[in-house]
Amino acid sequence: MERRKFISSGLAAGAIIPATYATLLGSEAKAAEIAPKTETEANKMAEDDGIVIERSVSGRPHEGKVLAVIQPHVDDSTLFAGGTIAKLISEGYTGYLIRTTNDDAAGGGTDGDRVLNNERDNDKVAKVLGLKKVYNLGYRNHRMDEYNTQEIKGRLIFLFRLLKVDTIFSYDPWGHYEENPDHYVTAQAVEAARWMSGSVDYPEQLDAVKPYGVKERYYFARGPQLVNRIVDISKHIDKKVESNVVITTQGPGGNNGSRIRKRLAEQGKKLPILGDTDESADFNYVKHFVLDKDSLTQRGTPSDREVGKKYGLEWAEAYHYIGNPVSVLPDYIAKNAVPK
Repeated sequence: MERRKFISSGLAAGAIIPATYATLLGSEAKAAEIAPKTETEANKMAEDDGIVIERSVSGRPHEGKVLAVIQPHVDDSTLFAGGTIAKLISEGYTGYLIRTTNDDAAGGGTDGDRVLNNERDNDKVAKVLGLKKVYNLGYRNHRMDEYNTQEIKGRLIFLFRLLKVDTIFSYDPWGHYEENPDHYVTAQAVEAARWMSGSVDYPEQLDAVKPYGVKERYYFARGPQLVNRIVDISKHIDKKVESNVVITTQGPGGNNGSRIRKRLAEQGKKLPILGDTDESADFNYVKHFVLDKDSLTQRGTPSDREVGKKYGLEWAEAYHYIGNPVSVLPDYIAKNAVPK
């Protein structure tokens, strides 16, 4: 069975993903019928489903915090996490983009053309999402399983310590049925590096950087995964769309909308949803097809509209989220310690 067909049927059956998440692929009428009327009601429904809804907040409450986006390829984070990244940057985070491969197998032209064009697209993604700096690790595309895992982990640990990373975005190291070695090798290296960055591992680094522990993880996946957080990206959907439009070398976004518009015009036809210009066609194609109507085919995941519909959200992203547990011990000692 093809992976996308399995994902579609698996989601519909509630496989791996909590059964409640399977309703994301249900009929629009049914989703509208069960949609909550208030935010309180939505939060209660999510709590019953074992899901936390993360909403946009005003101001910059995350000022001083740092996030790192670790992606194997230029279009990974934009397709699955672009909205949440834009949200957190707008709320005060400083962000960095780490790309593990050089994308030399994606796009047209020579090997050199592909490397250069993808690097340029990667820089555009960082600019659109408001990320401060890009780090390219340069591993060969689709061949990351050839490389020494210790080397990959060591480089990531150094960057996590150097940048003092609090929050990371990457592929889920526990995601299922992922066929791309770049995805699962990167994911596993990220999780291991996250775990080790706060310790004294790689002591040769400690004269230059100090241990620093990552506190939060937003993990996304193309296939079945544990979903325990839904992020409302309604205010940031256009930024997510734009981050996919600027990637013209590979992926389902870029200028595919204007290509369809041109092809239809040659046949004496038009698709009204695409608009009347190449710019609107590219933008609307990503928003209405890549991220919504044709999402299962384009990305292998449910529509961003469907993800949030059950909880009354216009656009949303789904994650396996892991935070930093807070010990109850200090509070317990303060309240219960007695004189000896």
